[in-house]
Amino acid sequence: MTIAVDFDGTIVEHRYPEIGREIPFAIDALKLLCAHHKVILWTVRESALLDEAVEYCRERGLRFYAVNKNYPEEKECHEGYSRKLQVDLFIDDRNFGGLPDWGKIYRTISGDRVEADERASSDNNKKKGFIHHIKKLLKKH
Repeated sequence: MTIAVDFDGTIVEHRYPEIGREIPFAIDALKLLCAHHKVILWTVRESALLDEAVEYCRERGLRFYAVNKNYPEEKECHEGYSRKLQVDLFIDDRNFGGLPDWGKIYRTISGDRVEADERASSDNNKKKGFIHHIKKLLKKH
């Protein structure tokens, strides 16, 4: 699956042009999603502000398939007009209904894999919830 994700208000709290605090579990959930999907950073940030956002994510171990384009080699040739990405899913705080918590986003996208992992774990581990599940998956990757 190819997934586009916004930065301000989605990965970090809105503080544009500064970078806000990380929204809980955003980076961890996205790192897990990147292991199985093509994740594109799709943001209004440009130039130095964009570089700052990409570096913020890199410092935390999050690397995107592409940034503000469909694939890494794509040339910028849209000459001032907006174009739509060719993705399967957008994750953005401006979604209808707002941004769900990152646990729900991860579980919804991962679906069967999460359910299988949960069935394989003990009842005690199931009670620990999403935080335990994320830590366990991060150790595997």
